[in-house]
Amino acid sequence: MPHRSRLANLVVTALVVPLLLGCGCCELRRHRQLIARHWTYPHAPPGRPPVDREVRDLVLRLAAENPTWGHRRVQGELARLGHRIAASTVWKILHRAGVDPAPRRTGPTWQQFLTAQAHTILACDFFTVDTVLLKRIYVLFFIEPATRQVHIAGVTAHPTGAWVTQQARNLLMNLDQHASRLRFLLRDRDTKFTAAFDSAGGDHGDGTPARSRPAFTCEHQMGLRLQLA
Repeated sequence: MPHRSRLANLVVTALVVPLLLGCGCCELRRHRQLIARHWTYPHAPPGRPPVDREVRDLVLRLAAENPTWGHRRVQGELARLGHRIAASTVWKILHRAGVDPAPRRTGPTWQQFLTAQAHTILACDFFTVDTVLLKRIYVLFFIEPATRQVHIAGVTAHPTGAWVTQQARNLLMNLDQHASRLRFLLRDRDTKFTAAFDSAGGDHGDGTPARSRPAFTCEHQMGLRLQLA
């Protein structure tokens, strides 16, 4: 085989290598487009009609004049006055106006609470990963707000309440004495976070109390009340 000149080698490097790299980029781009098309759903029709300003002002007035009333109590009073409105809509009105859930309207704000209790808080949620074959993988993770340290608790294609509870117990066992200072757990309303998951910090899974792992006090991120232990 004849020896290629240095110029020929440079030409091959300049043409072939970018071509190979370009093919890899194209494959990644095609994969992203495939995932986007697979998980893109038709746009849903418009939801509920907007709330009248009069009703909105009435919600805020009832909440201000009755600081011990929650959003469901406010909804009940509105129904008696002839205004049919969902409890979730009342909560959204109060939340957007910066009104804390009862009975915490005279207490610390959410930001103040997070700042003061950061070292006693553990938050959890799922994120997903789609494979090349469009198989969705669920990753359960926990994060410590004080240090922003993330703990990957488990990975599965079919998460269940029992599986999530077991991953929480495993994490607490790995944290050992470090878990003794945790008092609050932040989570959403996912049905996989069961009552057994909420109490996972209080036992070893067999009913035996755990001295160094107190039961979590759960604060739902979607606006439920804050239960201080």
